[in-house]
Amino acid sequence: MASEEPVDINKPGYYINRELSWLSFNRRVLAEAHDSTHPLLERIKFLAICGSNLDEFFMVRVSGLRHQLKDGVPKPPPDGMLPAELLWKLQLEVAELYSLYDETWQGSLLPALHDAGITILRYSDLSTEEKEAMTNYFQTTIYPILTPIAIDAARPFPFISNLSLNLAVLLKTTDGRRYLARVKVPSLTFGRFIPVPPGGKGRYRFLLLEDLVAENLALLFPGMIVEGSYRFRLTRDAEIKVVLDEASDLLSAVEGCLECRRTGMPVRLEVDPGMPSRLILLLSERLGLLEHDVFGTSGFIAHADLWQLHDLHRPDLLDTPFVPHIPQAPDIDANIFATARGQDILFYHPYDSFSPLVRLFRQAAEDPDVLAVKITLYRIDRNSPIVDALMKARQNGKQVTVVLELKAKFDEQNNITWARALEQEGVHVVYGHERLKIHAKVAMIVRKERDGICRYIHLSSGNYNTKTARIYGDIGYLTADPEIAADVTELFNYLTGYADGETFRKLLVAPITLRDGILMRIEREIECQKKNQSGYISLKLNGLLDPDIIGALYRASGAGVRIDLNVRGLCALRPGVPDISETITVTSIVGRFLEHARIYHFHN
Repeated sequence: MASEEPVDINKPGYYINRELSWLSFNRRVLAEAHDSTHPLLERIKFLAICGSNLDEFFMVRVSGLRHQLKDGVPKPPPDGMLPAELLWKLQLEVAELYSLYDETWQGSLLPALHDAGITILRYSDLSTEEKEAMTNYFQTTIYPILTPIAIDAARPFPFISNLSLNLAVLLKTTDGRRYLARVKVPSLTFGRFIPVPPGGKGRYRFLLLEDLVAENLALLFPGMIVEGSYRFRLTRDAEIKVVLDEASDLLSAVEGCLECRRTGMPVRLEVDPGMPSRLILLLSERLGLLEHDVFGTSGFIAHADLWQLHDLHRPDLLDTPFVPHIPQAPDIDANIFATARGQDILFYHPYDSFSPLVRLFRQAAEDPDVLAVKITLYRIDRNSPIVDALMKARQNGKQVTVVLELKAKFDEQNNITWARALEQEGVHVVYGHERLKIHAKVAMIVRKERDGICRYIHLSSGNYNTKTARIYGDIGYLTADPEIAADVTELFNYLTGYADGETFRKLLVAPITLRDGILMRIEREIECQKKNQSGYISLKLNGLLDPDIIGALYRASGAGVRIDLNVRGLCALRPGVPDISETITVTSIVGRFLEHARIYHFHN
């Protein structure tokens, strides 16, 4: 029921903290790993995603809070939680997450893998012959690249790279003197799971790489007694802040930041639960970490490495392959330009195949009537057929412009590599913007036709990436609408030149018009609700954090507008609060495909 009295919508209790909301999202992903209705290796996939998510959370969000704590925060967020209190709460939440991870891996997935013929062995499980074979493999393949590093007063503490798996080794001489050493486990080189033959058809037996290294430490420290070895893994601050000076361009500045990322501030230490407290204290002190930055796990350190198991050839333990369909628009296979000129085409990937889009750019590259291609790129395949088509278009004499965002988080180096490759082909590459992240996914193909120049426009919520197009749920829209084409032309001029971008006709473009456009439409639903009870809003979003948008939705709910929100990830809006958000529902979908589409529906 709508409240008759004005209500203060700015109370901290009406907002969910951003970071706590993120951890709630990761719990929802973890629940999928628990769900026995999923095929076993798909459950492994969800646990691997949880691990990758938590790594990024510490590298970006927790590191950001540490900087805020150090530098001071100008004002509290809408939920009112300051960095010191939030870091304490996050430590408790993350510790509970680790317990759930361990329970999921050891109590559920590990036994299920064994039952399915995929066994993770301990070294003690091996027969004498198998131990000899694995020792021989270690000596001939792994041993040559290992570098034992002693840690003592005469040697500096070794550099621990981000997300690397390590062994802290306790050593003793025959006369009783004790020493400490570090051995980096080369999991990036060999993988985490080392096959133990014979497995048999469809059956796999593995030994963890760190266990194989630990059992052969005597070879690395001859004449020493190995008293024990303990796994540990360090996470560093990976957020980069690009600052341009007069002597640098954006590409050089981003490259410099990537070098700084290697030595980012330590933010998390994961350790074996049996690691002696004195050793934990020593590592923490040397790395500049506090007690609440250390997390013990009795299960599997570095859950992201579980992707190796997901890639096993066991189709019986994976989802049935999904075959997307080709949209049934006339002649879409023959001439996609003629089809798009006659009617707009809506794609919903991955249910609709991404192949028509690849074919669109290949046709554009070869079509003698195509004059120019413009596109924004954010996350790109390592072997991209679309980028190949752009290069081919340039080779065929067409004008090709690529707005390539160098600051795409954790894809910076890949994008730098593509930027240079495109430039070598003569493509005009714009590196994005110093103060903005170019997150738009839009393309324009300019074609000479009988009645003049036609501009074909593709707008999408998803990247021009054939890999993610198979696993992300995204909306794509292909049109030759003249007004949309005029807007996209202006958008590219804004991105590549000095246009003000204030006169868009149909498009809402952040940060210029999108926010105000949404707020205006929310207010319109409020007015319609007051006039004839017809107000209704339905939004599908990746995240909802903007306090002004949330405040407007609260006002709409207070006026009685029914609001259905589909928010995959972070959501600071708190639904169901009396007089504040009684008419608001929030749903989060986590499943086989990552929900990535954005759809805004305003009834009036």
